[in-house]
Amino acid sequence: MSLAQWDKVISVNLTGQFLCARAAAREYLRRGLVPEVSRSVGKIICMSSVHDVIPWAGHANYAASKGGVNMLMKTLAQELARHKIRVNSISPGAIKTPINLEARDTPQEVMDLLKLIPYGRVGEPEDIAKAAVWLASDESDYVTGSVLYVDGGMTLYPGFDNGG
Repeated sequence: MSLAQWDKVISVNLTGQFLCARAAAREYLRRGLVPEVSRSVGKIICMSSVHDVIPWAGHANYAASKGGVNMLMKTLAQELARHKIRVNSISPGAIKTPINLEARDTPQEVMDLLKLIPYGRVGEPEDIAKAAVWLASDESDYVTGSVLYVDGGMTLYPGFDNGG
């Protein structure tokens, strides 16, 4: 890959989340705690990917950016917890979005993709939305610095389900 390809993905996936998280944290600190709204001052939810722990040949820029997102999230969680700002990330697996249409636009491709998903289905955008709603709610008030894998079990390394 070219340096320009590397820089573009790192810029969007990692630097973009840094800039958004920084702006959110500054605004939460400015507003302070609003007890009638939430038990915390604010919540920041980073978006990562199963490729924060699963290597992906040919996509080093993507995998590195998503691994970086998780370390960014954990560091921000450590820094902001004392201010009652919770920071977590969601790491989706294969979700039915336009970004991965090429990997599932034929029946054979879907069958191949499902070999990577122990739960037996490709995720829906709503699966991620429901996880985000939970993380943004006070139902998850004691959760910070955590990665929530919404992946149908992709991170279980299904190729090893019979001993490898």
